[in-house]
Amino acid sequence: MNQITKLDRLVHEPLRFAIVNALTVSRSLTFNDLKRLTQATDGNLSVQSRRLEEGGYIKCSKSFEGRITKTKYKLTAKGTRAVDNYFIQLETLVSSHRLNAIGRTVKKGIVESTKL
Repeated sequence: MNQITKLDRLVHEPLRFAIVNALTVSRSLTFNDLKRLTQATDGNLSVQSRRLEEGGYIKCSKSFEGRITKTKYKLTAKGTRAVDNYFIQLETLVSSHRLNAIGRTVKKGIVESTKL
């Protein structure tokens, strides 16, 4: 199995990654906070946050402020471990790619500086 297929698919999807990433920075965020930060639609944010909740990566709590429902999200310990592991997997993938690229360059006998 290659390194890309080992990535946590629950975290890897862009909106779910944005949600868990935001929650690693902030202790808790409301639905509206996440909507503003991710620029997601209500429906998409609802679906993706529910998938993370079903996976045990985030916890959702609902309360009322007057007559308005306020939904808050927090990253769970399992979610924190998943995000940490995801970054480790990405770093490993990037390192492996760099080593392969260096190996290809050396095999060709070409050593060049690259402009960024």
